[in-house]
Amino acid sequence: MSVHVDAAPGMAELAAVFADRTRASMCVALLDGRAWTAGELARYAGVARSTATEHLNLLVAAGVLAEERQGRHRYLRLAGTDIAELIETLASHAPPQAERRHTLRTATTRAALARARTCYDHLAGALGVAITDAMTSQGMLSWDDGLTLTSTGLTWLREVGVDTEALRRARRPMVRDCLDWTERRPHLAGAAGAAVCGRFFDAGWIERIGSDRAIRLTATGDTALRDQLDLRWGTFGGRHD
Repeated sequence: MSVHVDAAPGMAELAAVFADRTRASMCVALLDGRAWTAGELARYAGVARSTATEHLNLLVAAGVLAEERQGRHRYLRLAGTDIAELIETLASHAPPQAERRHTLRTATTRAALARARTCYDHLAGALGVAITDAMTSQGMLSWDDGLTLTSTGLTWLREVGVDTEALRRARRPMVRDCLDWTERRPHLAGAAGAAVCGRFFDAGWIERIGSDRAIRLTATGDTALRDQLDLRWGTFGGRHD
């Protein structure tokens, strides 16, 4: 019991770090897995560069962000997968916001992110959830005693080109369920989730839309999902170009 009591002050301090709209906005932006400059994050959050710097310094001091300097530029990224998963979990538990008027561009971006996106280094949105469901239906994932990757799942990963021995050596959990903040259902995370996402990019099955976290399934990917997972993405309202 003392462990929980001792953790309370630190937990309250960490919660306070995220209890600011500007800092929360920056953290969500960094879920794309890239390193951003302070200026880019200031523009994204709609605040002055000096204001952004104060917030970023606090996030770095709290261990939420890591920074790198190249010449005059200061780059910031999430400190690791555990932080990325914490942010995604917080977002999934956030209460629904009242609908506001959105520009056509904003509405289009929101729809694209909900359809298919990356969550740090794994697939999320409707596509991520659909792939997780398909892997479950094919016996690659089991939920009987918590989420586990089955022998069938390991075999499939090897068949699509994933180095499964590297997965076994990974310091992070092999699989983890991550509650999707738009679908409100779990998608696959962990080392296996990251490997699937990376392999899909390498194979040209998915591609990014612009510089945002939104992605789309390519024609090659659409065929691959039908052949590999018996998943017909068009059935879920998806599309490819």
